[in-house]
Amino acid sequence: MGNWLVERRLSQNAARLKSLRAELAQIDEQLAVFADDADDTAIRALVSETPGAAHEANDARKHADAMSRHRQHVVETIRELERKQDELLDKLTSKS
Repeated sequence: MGNWLVERRLSQNAARLKSLRAELAQIDEQLAVFADDADDTAIRALVSETPGAAHEANDARKHADAMSRHRQHVVETIRELERKQDELLDKLTSKS
C-alpha cells in the first residue's frame, strides 16, 4: 500500500476518532442526566407506590440503560479505530 493511501486512511481515521470523541462527550453528559432522572423517578415511585410512578421509573431506567449501551458501543468503536490507527502508523513508519 502506498504511503499516500496510508496517509489518507490515517486522515480519515483521525477525523472519525475526533467525531466519535465529541459524540462520547455528549453521551456522557446525557447519560448523567438520564441516570439522575432514573434515580429520581425510582425514589418517587417508592414513595408514591402507584403503578403509574413505577411505570415512569421503569421507562426512565430503560432510557438510561439504552444510553449506557450506546456509550459502550461508541467506546468500543473508538478502541477499534485507535487499534487501526496504530496499525496504519506502523505501516507508514516501516516503509520509511
